[in-house]
Amino acid sequence: MTAILPSSKAAKLHHPLLWPALATLLIIGWSSGFVGIRYASDEASVMLLLFWRTLLSGLILLPFALAIGPRISRKAVKDQALFGIMSVFLYLGGFGLAIEQKVPTGLVALIADLLPLAIVALSQPVLDERLTPRQWLGTAIAVAGVLIVSFDSLSLGSAPGWAYGLTVGSMLVFAVASVLHRKRMTQYMPVHQSLCIQTLMGSLLFGLCASTQGSLAPPMTTNFAIGMVWLILVATFLAYAVYYTSLRLFPVAKVSAAIYLSPPVTMLWAWMMFSEPLTVAMFVGLFVTLVGVWMTSQS
Repeated sequence: MTAILPSSKAAKLHHPLLWPALATLLIIGWSSGFVGIRYASDEASVMLLLFWRTLLSGLILLPFALAIGPRISRKAVKDQALFGIMSVFLYLGGFGLAIEQKVPTGLVALIADLLPLAIVALSQPVLDERLTPRQWLGTAIAVAGVLIVSFDSLSLGSAPGWAYGLTVGSMLVFAVASVLHRKRMTQYMPVHQSLCIQTLMGSLLFGLCASTQGSLAPPMTTNFAIGMVWLILVATFLAYAVYYTSLRLFPVAKVSAAIYLSPPVTMLWAWMMFSEPLTVAMFVGLFVTLVGVWMTSQS
């Protein structure tokens, strides 16, 4: 069983351009989920969409997980199934259910994009990864940039009170999962194996939820197919694989800081693919967030 080097030591063994490359891929993957959901959400309920996204992702990875890498132990399956419940089912499902309950999408997105702040708060007592004053300032600037980008789309809406708490809870669950993933990485498992188990676990739970709403059969439409391909290849394989790989090489607070750039990059996706308008505030927010993420990434 291979032990993982502490993130500070592991990072020094790699090319200085490795983190910028991983961060770029992470931002692209993390922000692209909007595109797949935009295509598929009109064709199916959120739970049915998430069921097919996770089921197909897990089935595609399954032959590689069985054929490539170390033998998967029962303990490893249990560990990764727990992470699947936290970082796939509770995280994705919680936000999806909140949106179905009419929590405004802008508010859901803002809470989701404050994930790095929660991770920073948890990483200090759990991992003893402490930020410098410069990094704390960068965090504050990045949060300000996210608020600028999100301001125009914010509203409180009229959803039940528990749905608002669900959005915060979903974000906190993923933050806890990220920190635990970093802390428990002395038990090494290749990313494709862990992601396979996590998505299959998520699909089981999403399937149970979706079955209470009707048939599990997928809509046979072009938009649903396009959305699935996008969600599986980019928003799942790229985003989760790069995220977990980065957690093995770099401090968790540094990795999560890149997610602050998700809102402005999502706006660019919307402009490029759906001709949604760009505003001056979005560009100001993008610049401010870039400055904050750069400062936070400096050790």
